[in-house]
Amino acid sequence: MTMDRPFVMLPHLVRPIIPAMAYPKVTLPKLSDVIVQQLEKRILDGVLKPGDRLPPERQLADEFGVSRPSLREAIQQLVSRGLLSSRQGGGTWVTDRLETAFSDPWEALLNQHQELHDDVLEFRRVLEGTVARCAASRATTADLERLQHCVDRLQQAYRGGNLAEQAQADVAFHQAVAEASHNVLFAHLSGSLLAMLQRHVKDNIANLFAVGEVAEALRAQHLAIWQAIRDRQPDAAQRAAERHIDFVADTLQNQQLLAERDARARMRLQQDISGR
Repeated sequence: MTMDRPFVMLPHLVRPIIPAMAYPKVTLPKLSDVIVQQLEKRILDGVLKPGDRLPPERQLADEFGVSRPSLREAIQQLVSRGLLSSRQGGGTWVTDRLETAFSDPWEALLNQHQELHDDVLEFRRVLEGTVARCAASRATTADLERLQHCVDRLQQAYRGGNLAEQAQADVAFHQAVAEASHNVLFAHLSGSLLAMLQRHVKDNIANLFAVGEVAEALRAQHLAIWQAIRDRQPDAAQRAAERHIDFVADTLQNQQLLAERDARARMRLQQDISGR
């Protein structure tokens, strides 16, 4: 009689049971979401600016290589978020939402609290110095061409003596420097701040250019910023930008003092005339 041997499984012959690997499901983004991202990037990069009109629907669909319904869906998403504005029969426009979200509450406070003016100029000094420094390190050939165009426009405005054009060219130059820093937040903060200051101290800024020696000093300061950026000198660009803002702050303060003195003198004169 033969007894069955017990079955023995040798450890080295046992194969471990490996569970099947679970791969994550591949999900493709909706085409309209991809278009939204592309349009957002153009807005963030300053390619599409507040007030710019989008190309016609057919042209934009061909450019992206997408269907017009997908493009319409993407545009509607951006309209609902306030980045674009559609006008019946008038196309689609980029709003100033990114600028006004920052500037609107501060502009109201500036109108009510004069003591904030020094804080704003101090903030602008830091911002302008930083963006000029970054621009000197990061500006591309295209950036330098844009800046050269802005400098040429400034020079022409100075020669023409058009105060409004000088103020506009000044803003365009500083915004081009900010965009050449290749920091999205710097560029949009700069745009918001410049727009707010232009609205708030519009008359004072224009008056800066009305004084011959002041206008000449401003022209030289802008050239110094431009030359330092062009020559890739970050330290010099920062110092030039800071000196420029210091000069603007001092000049505006002096103008305010002169205006206050003139107002007092006129009141005294009027009192003398009425008392005769």
